[in-house]
Amino acid sequence: MKIYHNPRCSKSRQGLKILQDAGKEVEIVEYLKTPPTVDELKDIVKKLGMPAEKLIRKNEAIFKENFKDKSFSDDKWIKIMVENPKLIERPIVVGGDRAVLGRPPENIRELL
Repeated sequence: MKIYHNPRCSKSRQGLKILQDAGKEVEIVEYLKTPPTVDELKDIVKKLGMPAEKLIRKNEAIFKENFKDKSFSDDKWIKIMVENPKLIERPIVVGGDRAVLGRPPENIRELL
């Protein structure tokens, strides 16, 4: 399993703990240090089965200053997230051909 993780985020830490407590081997990707590529993020969005815009953190200043009230295609939102990884909602957990957004962290149990 893979978790796109921000160690400073309490929800992300809770999500990681759920995986570890379940005894899962977890690849931790600190996405602020190592942002996903466009292709990786496209794959994640596909596995989540939701529009890319749903992964945007809309309370971030960068969103409010640059993207609020704007409409973009999935491909454009993905490009925006790759260029501004702080906008990616967390945690995201990928297991095989499925993924979940760990908000709330209990969502992660769907993959266990």
